[in-house]
Amino acid sequence: MLSFFRVVCLGLSLCTLGNGLIGDAEAAVSTEPAPLTSPLVIASGSAIVVDMADNRLLYAANADKVVPIASLSKLMTAIVVLDAHQPMDEIISVDIHQTPELKGVFSRVRVGSEISRHDMLLLALMSSENRAAASLAHHYPGGYPAFIAAMNAKARSLGMLNTHYVEPTGLSVNNVSTARDLSKLLIASKNYPMLSELSTTHETMAKFQNPPYTLPFRNTNHLVYRPDWAIQLTKTGFTNLAGHCLVMRTVINHRPVGLVVLDAFGKYTHFADANRIRSWLETGKSSPVPPAALDYKKQKARQSGVTAQNNSRDQNGIAD
Repeated sequence: MLSFFRVVCLGLSLCTLGNGLIGDAEAAVSTEPAPLTSPLVIASGSAIVVDMADNRLLYAANADKVVPIASLSKLMTAIVVLDAHQPMDEIISVDIHQTPELKGVFSRVRVGSEISRHDMLLLALMSSENRAAASLAHHYPGGYPAFIAAMNAKARSLGMLNTHYVEPTGLSVNNVSTARDLSKLLIASKNYPMLSELSTTHETMAKFQNPPYTLPFRNTNHLVYRPDWAIQLTKTGFTNLAGHCLVMRTVINHRPVGLVVLDAFGKYTHFADANRIRSWLETGKSSPVPPAALDYKKQKARQSGVTAQNNSRDQNGIAD
């Protein structure tokens, strides 16, 4: 098996973010990829893989490309909620009146009904429920505008300098980031154990009140149901412009790994890329990418001015 120790160590080359030394939650990811023997080809438009034990870079492709991130935004939403230290058992109402992006967007959750902040956060992370995410922002100290400001302040504090949020759900194309920035968010997420618990929950039966009703919810990442994956945190995302997106913290080869894949082609392509990444890290090989997915990737690259040559350099210096 391919060893995780065959990577470039950051050592003293870690840079600083702002003033002072970098803490674990603000750790920089190396810009030098691991010297693996065979190039990895994935379907997603950009990606990054990091050893979460010491923040070593294992793989990168277009990692600094700024793109819409869809519901991956909800991971920052959750962190801002937890940073506020509000009572998790407090009953709050479903409120979306300051989130115009939700106009006309279907949801089974009824505006005005109530549920605990804990369960609202669970639905936002596990099932990517947009009204739940918006409601959390509406019940933040200082209100909705203060919540959005806190999202951007947190991003800056983590060194996510190419990230910007305008709302808490990810429906807006103006919620943007990069694979590298999102890897910093994954590093920070280790300090929030509740994120792991909630985001990897398989399913729940949510009980609302005023009026009373019950709804079933399932995890949007089907990999959490597979025993061969040890997923510690996950968030999925999709819009037409963002494509299918995925962030995960998991364990591969007995090592903690963080992975980010953005702008994948099909409904399951981001999950297939996660499997390709795992196979590549374990064996140095991965399954081929379907032609349709590669065509989509090339088309999006042409639209954004990203060339195949740049993509190859980002991976490991070897052309496809």
